[in-house]
Amino acid sequence: MSYSTQNSQELDLKTLFPFELDNFQKQAIAALNAVKSVVVCAPTGSGKTLIGEYAIYRALSRGQRVFYTTPLKALSNQKLRDFRNLFGPEMVGLVTGDTSVNREAPVLVMTTEIFRNMLYGTPIGEIGTSLEKVEAVVLDECHYMNDRQRGTVWEESIIYCPPEIQLLALSATVANSDQLTDWILKVHGPTELIYSDFRPVPLEFNFSNNKGLFPLLNNNQKRINPQLKPKSRHTGRDKRDRQQEPTLSTVLSQLKERDMLPAIYFIFSRRGCARAVTEIAVSNLTLVNEAEATKLKKLIQEFLNRNPELARSQQLEPLTRGIAAHHAGMLPVWKGLVEELFQQGLIKVVFATETLAAGINMPARTTVISSLSKRTDDGHRLLKPSEFLQMAGRAGRRGMDHQGYVLTVQTRFEGAKEAAYLATSGADPLVSQFTPSYGMVLNLLQTHTLEEAKDLVERSFGQYLSTLSLLPERKEIEQKLEELTSVENKLGIYEENDWVNLEQLLASYEKLREKAKEEKRLLKILQKQAEETRIREMSLSLSFAVLGTVVSLKGKHVPTAKKSTSEPIPAVLVAKVRGSGQSPYSLCLGRDNRWYVVGAMDVVALHAELPRLVAVDYMELPEEMESRLGQCRKGDETTLALAQQIPVVPVPVDAPEVLAQMQKVAMVEAQAEEHPVKEWGNPRTLLKGWRRMEMLREEIEDRQNDLEDRLAHHWQEFLNLIEILQYFGCLHGVKPTDIGQACAAIRGDNELWLGLVLMSGAFDGLDPHHLAAACAALVTEISRPDSWTRYELSAEVKEALASLRSLKQQLIKVQHRYGVALPVWLDWLKLDLIGLVEQWALRVEWQELVENTSLDEGDVVRILRRTLDFLSQIPHVPYLSDVLKRNAYRAMQLIDRFPVNEEIDSV
Repeated sequence: MSYSTQNSQELDLKTLFPFELDNFQKQAIAALNAVKSVVVCAPTGSGKTLIGEYAIYRALSRGQRVFYTTPLKALSNQKLRDFRNLFGPEMVGLVTGDTSVNREAPVLVMTTEIFRNMLYGTPIGEIGTSLEKVEAVVLDECHYMNDRQRGTVWEESIIYCPPEIQLLALSATVANSDQLTDWILKVHGPTELIYSDFRPVPLEFNFSNNKGLFPLLNNNQKRINPQLKPKSRHTGRDKRDRQQEPTLSTVLSQLKERDMLPAIYFIFSRRGCARAVTEIAVSNLTLVNEAEATKLKKLIQEFLNRNPELARSQQLEPLTRGIAAHHAGMLPVWKGLVEELFQQGLIKVVFATETLAAGINMPARTTVISSLSKRTDDGHRLLKPSEFLQMAGRAGRRGMDHQGYVLTVQTRFEGAKEAAYLATSGADPLVSQFTPSYGMVLNLLQTHTLEEAKDLVERSFGQYLSTLSLLPERKEIEQKLEELTSVENKLGIYEENDWVNLEQLLASYEKLREKAKEEKRLLKILQKQAEETRIREMSLSLSFAVLGTVVSLKGKHVPTAKKSTSEPIPAVLVAKVRGSGQSPYSLCLGRDNRWYVVGAMDVVALHAELPRLVAVDYMELPEEMESRLGQCRKGDETTLALAQQIPVVPVPVDAPEVLAQMQKVAMVEAQAEEHPVKEWGNPRTLLKGWRRMEMLREEIEDRQNDLEDRLAHHWQEFLNLIEILQYFGCLHGVKPTDIGQACAAIRGDNELWLGLVLMSGAFDGLDPHHLAAACAALVTEISRPDSWTRYELSAEVKEALASLRSLKQQLIKVQHRYGVALPVWLDWLKLDLIGLVEQWALRVEWQELVENTSLDEGDVVRILRRTLDFLSQIPHVPYLSDVLKRNAYRAMQLIDRFPVNEEIDSV
């Protein structure tokens, strides 16, 4: 496997970069020149982009191309501007879904999804027309593989990329960069890890409360500053903690006094950012000097001359004092202005949500992290170390600052203890978010066999990590297999016939043992029943028996005849004494000249047929004998004469049915004793070994099946999607049908749903403005339940969407059957919000549009851009009606105007 080596001479680094490169940058460049793919794992702000720039310089010098991918459209736009300045406008192009500028340029910037989609167009591993002359692909912000919704895209891009193309993965520090590198090596080709924890601008961690600003860590930067340790052992937050929360103006004053501006002030909500700007604006705090204020006003006025519609924005006045907000709820054009002014050092503090930490170039001396916890879909939780480090890493401007500052702030929920934990924690590991989709299935099956598709799915990073995590399980299986072999050897089993013979013999012997066990169980039942019958009969007989009657004694209350081998003791009934129960006890004199106090259970026979011994009528009873069951004492000379008169009478100890059952037991035990299995050895030892062997075989089989199921998890998901696609007629066997090919041409969160809707004909009769609204309903998720708009959706759109109700319910039902959770967006309760799209397509002015909804301007733009992206795909979907394609073009033209359209000039 080799990459292109055409004109492989190395470029003069000193000419390209007239400054001293860091060691990790030199190592990465050397690895690229050694014809390897490279994973660069280094802190945020350490200069990873320079390595990507070198890859571009090298490709241009050879007449080759480079694709530069990013996770965000905003970051792609920024890279476009940067690279145009660096390499010339005609050399750089952009593709981001609904935007395409100079796409044949040698340097093409794009979102990672676009690159993945290009790879779908040709058989995986081959160079298609879209990849001709591409020497390298840069995967910027590669740690986005951790993103729950979009992480699959990075894995697919790496798996599908032809091995002739070098990959350059640029990632923030993660705990398992070696695993990422090893995986890319296995699925793509020779790959080298360049790891660095060096920061050209070191970070200093601080903590702010209402008492002041303090170093967060101790002198060796390993633990919390002793000054900040809580003085009491109480861990709960109380009023004292709340009183220590500094105000926003206090924090900014601390930053200004210590010359720590400009700063990015992270707040985890849009409303929080807006409130912060308002609070500072009300305080009349100005963070810029007179010269900076003059320059700000000039640049802002130039911006308003280009965009007069935005002249009434409430964000203008704080902006002139060096204060701004930056979040997804703002218009993209506003965010672009804030980014530009901040880069020029004219904005001194920007209140931003954490999306700003995703790689957008906004150099700051300080980052302030206002809270160490945030609300997520999984509830309120502490920040993850990687989230904290990503935000902290934005501090420190290379070439401008000797020191970057990270400031954490006391809140009612977290304090210095939590801040110190995050500041000293290592980065989180990359995990796989790989999940097959309908689009993946259909696109793979258009150009690959099922076996080839399986091979590709099983090359995912998720499969790699699963294989690693299951190594202990594999080792345990190997240990069980070794034990099984040892047991078989001890049993003398070396050939399959031996095992079969012994198995049959042991099964036969075990059957005999089970039969003997059952016969013994029946014997016990019969013995118990016979004993109960005997006791009942004996109790009745004793109650009528006359004194002097001869009896036979044997039982637990007859000490001399307890054992089963003992003979019954002949005795005579001398008296009846009061017992503790309903039946009286009997005082008997045994032939052994002993007195016994017995119950009916101890009398095994009553010999009424023998003559009564009248001597008992004249006997004196022993005074010391109490009426306590089981009492026994020796007789004397006066009782000896009577004892000697007691005859010895044979007694049948067991009933006939008991004796018959005892014979059965003896017969079965004799058969077991003579069983041929004894020729192999001790049956008990053999059985123990056999059972252990059976248990081991069963356990090994269960563990292997579980291992295979876990390793085949992604492939099973893939097969489930195939069955759903077959159900809806998208696949004939594993070959995509017309409907399947239409779905394959669509990019979205659920390509099957979108394709079925378009192919259903439900939208064919809609006018362009109606079509725009209907399409918006399919690709828009409104997460906030309190959102509203004053616009009502037209009847035509409602009718078209209502016709999809049964299709949606059917798809949800089938997905649920197969455990598939891909979204099927069409919220009947939120359709009115889609009226915004229809009104925008009808040319309503922007200001009027946003005044009639609770949504932030940025949210409205996002809905419109998602709609525009979907509409832009429709003309390229095969088998759709011509009228639908024409109306999609017209709907795009209606929607794509300021401030929705991208402000990117084509070359």
